[in-house]
Amino acid sequence: MDRPRLLTRRHALGLGAAATGSLLIPGCSRGRSDEAAPDGPAKIATGNEGGVYDIYGSGLARLASEQTGVSMTPIRTEGSVQNLKMLAAGKADIAFSLSDSALDAWEGAPDTAFSSGALRFSALARTYDNYVHVVVPTSSNIFELKHLKDRIVNLGPMNSGTRVVANRILQTAGIKVVPKNLGLEAAVKALAVGIDKPREGIAALIWSGGLPTKPILDLQATIGFRLVDIGAAAQQLANRRFGGYVLSSIPPSVYKLANAVPTLAVPNYLLARRDLSAPWAWWTVNTMFRRQAELREIHPEAGSLDARSAIATMPIPLHEAAKRWYQENHV
Repeated sequence: MDRPRLLTRRHALGLGAAATGSLLIPGCSRGRSDEAAPDGPAKIATGNEGGVYDIYGSGLARLASEQTGVSMTPIRTEGSVQNLKMLAAGKADIAFSLSDSALDAWEGAPDTAFSSGALRFSALARTYDNYVHVVVPTSSNIFELKHLKDRIVNLGPMNSGTRVVANRILQTAGIKVVPKNLGLEAAVKALAVGIDKPREGIAALIWSGGLPTKPILDLQATIGFRLVDIGAAAQQLANRRFGGYVLSSIPPSVYKLANAVPTLAVPNYLLARRDLSAPWAWWTVNTMFRRQAELREIHPEAGSLDARSAIATMPIPLHEAAKRWYQENHV
């Protein structure tokens, strides 16, 4: 296992393929062990309880703490928008964010949570893609996006990236709903309540998350659920707005569905304060790749991390220490 030079005297373990100039596969090379340890603790902003940010981020924090001997603490949040604001305010050192929310913050985009001014931060990696889920009970009479009209629909917490993309999808489709802004766990419970008590629960929940999102997966064993096809709106949104939006689909095997469901995919970034110390940036990236197998056991989406695509965070620049890690590993 790689250790900082302040914790071990083993130096320069070698890059193996360095002399060949070929791309190293990070999970297969131990890399340097003489990188300095961080000089203080760090905080990583994750997301909703039970969501992939929460699970992946907590696992990353634990393993990064083990790697460095210095504490990284996960902080649950409402999601991307809150995370970006926490980075800007210095309340978090590292944070997950959807690419579209990150772009809004970077540009200070009008009619967004960042319209008061652009924020500045760095990127550590593009990690995995989120998929927009429009979840309804199996017994629901909602079969198309237009059937959400005037229904009670959860759009995600106020400061979440889910809420941003949910509103954009509904606006693209020209649909008005009665919005709720519940967290993931509360929304899942409200969906079950809504079956028998429509006014007390919700008719559908919209969620942007990795595959699978466990609280949603667990619904299949209780009330049962379907995912609504949003392919047409997703294609329109992907065509007209930059932010990493791509038309995709959720495979049936993920949630034991009858068919693949067309939807919108949105990349996720792991971001950092611009002044994050070089050791924390370097060791965070190193941990994500060197201990990827362990992180994959914590959540399958950790397996989506790929060295070639990890550097694709434009227009957000890579942190200099993260860039150095990729260069050292011939990415």
